[in-house]
Amino acid sequence: MSIEQQVAQHYGSKDLEANILSALRQAGKDVAHLTIDDLAGLDEFHLGWRQQTAALGRDLGLSSSDHMLDIGCGIGGPARYFADRHHCHVTGLDLTPEFVAVARSLTRSCGLSAKVRFETGSALGMPFAAGAFDAACLIHVGMNIADKPKLFAETRRVLQPGGRFAVYDVMAIGSDTLTYPMPWSATPTTSFVAAPDAYRKWLTDAGFKLEAENNRRDVVLSQVREMRAQAATDGPPILGLHVIMGPQAKVRLQNVMAALEQGHIAPVGMILRAA
Repeated sequence: MSIEQQVAQHYGSKDLEANILSALRQAGKDVAHLTIDDLAGLDEFHLGWRQQTAALGRDLGLSSSDHMLDIGCGIGGPARYFADRHHCHVTGLDLTPEFVAVARSLTRSCGLSAKVRFETGSALGMPFAAGAFDAACLIHVGMNIADKPKLFAETRRVLQPGGRFAVYDVMAIGSDTLTYPMPWSATPTTSFVAAPDAYRKWLTDAGFKLEAENNRRDVVLSQVREMRAQAATDGPPILGLHVIMGPQAKVRLQNVMAALEQGHIAPVGMILRAA
């Protein structure tokens, strides 16, 4: 089985959509008529959640004239957010068929299908024409991709000259060995966490110019403290990443939070422009 097949298997679940709809109903949501805010608790599958998605949208300067590519879109949370808040068109690409199916279904329920579409495919061989997009984002995806030079070369190919690219990945801050399972991988076999300086080199070599960089570890840890305090008062939320991750959610989240708190990793954002 290839690395990409293993990654898709890690995220996929035949019961995913049923579990999401069940949680939404339990939370009192009308699953036939959803809003992106109804979904915010469970479809932002990255450290920083909705707050960091909003920051990336601002940093990219998205507008209604843009066609944006969300590489590794998951079940479509950021893609729907960008389309709803910035009125742009968004195409999401993901390896996992179950994620793409759920992304399409939830987007229909949000009334956003005219603005957002989803495709199944590899980030290392994207099914898009050269220069097809004005902007792109990569949100907690690079940790599953070993060949980042090819990933960034493909991203540059599908972006127009001057196109904006936001990378927001978990990156290695030290040389410490991570404890698995993690949210993105059950074992080290499909985990390719790299340091910010490596990202900078790969991105520069692919034809990008770095315009801004921001280590968001402290911001995310502050969010985590607030979430823990709220859970201690109100109980655990019905809508959370446990709905997506399934039975191993607790240990996966414990491991990533421990690595974050110990300074072994950090969520790092980079804003770049295609030459």
